[in-house]
Amino acid sequence: MSDGLDAIYNELRRLQKEGVAYVYVDGATKDLLKPAPQPTTVRERGKPVEHANLAELVKKTAATETIKPEPVAEKSVKRLPTPPQIELPEGDATSQIQWLNERILNCTTCIEQKGTEGKIVLGNGRIDADIIFCGEAPGTDDAIEGTPFNGGAGRLLDKIIKAMGLNREDVYCTNILKWRPENDKPYGNRPPTQDEMHFCLPYFRAEVDIIQPKVIVALGNATANGLLGPDPKRRMASIRGTWHAFQDIPLIVTFHPSYLLRNDTLKTKRMVWEDLLSVMEKVELPISQKQQGFFLPK
Repeated sequence: MSDGLDAIYNELRRLQKEGVAYVYVDGATKDLLKPAPQPTTVRERGKPVEHANLAELVKKTAATETIKPEPVAEKSVKRLPTPPQIELPEGDATSQIQWLNERILNCTTCIEQKGTEGKIVLGNGRIDADIIFCGEAPGTDDAIEGTPFNGGAGRLLDKIIKAMGLNREDVYCTNILKWRPENDKPYGNRPPTQDEMHFCLPYFRAEVDIIQPKVIVALGNATANGLLGPDPKRRMASIRGTWHAFQDIPLIVTFHPSYLLRNDTLKTKRMVWEDLLSVMEKVELPISQKQQGFFLPK
């Protein structure tokens, strides 16, 4: 029992350091977390009392006393200014991406929103890449490094790209948001708001104009809402694996690598891989028989 709890604790601590905010817990693990029923000694109005179930005491206390909750301060939501207007200067892709990156690094709103500890996170990779991988916002490791897709999610993305027969240097990786969203929790990452993504969208549009990819891979539902427009009814199950368009460029939506870290099943991996096989076909990458069979049941 103790060894099992220790293992769960250590794994949760590891995932926390990776920036994972939510985890799936199966039935067997939940059973380990259930305390064994035993009498518990508590104090009721100064006297020790034996209770086999604390719920009885809670009900008894609630019937005789009214406990007033602590007042919760309302958190003000500060709206961002009007999104920037980007007009790329004349020149080649290298000079244009340098100009854009300087514009982002000197953006007053980006500087204010990133806080004092993190960095503004610029896109990186090949500036004439056929494929852009786009996430919704930087995570903890990204804000430390100043580059997108680090940590566990980044390492997994590297493996996915390598399985396609490419390297990270062959594609372009970026996020819609250029800073890590402020989080009121001491761990994990907060999804960006639509307002935040709307502010930074002109920067991503400029990246697309410079790189002119053949395909955009939108990673995660939040990214889809940022690039395709908000839709409360939109679900990954209905949009992943289907083709859309962003600035007349084919766009496909698939799961974010961080989701795969939390849902490490053969079925989920295969769904992502089928999406990427479609990408490979679209950009005319060779697909071997071995690649066709990745993540299929043995």
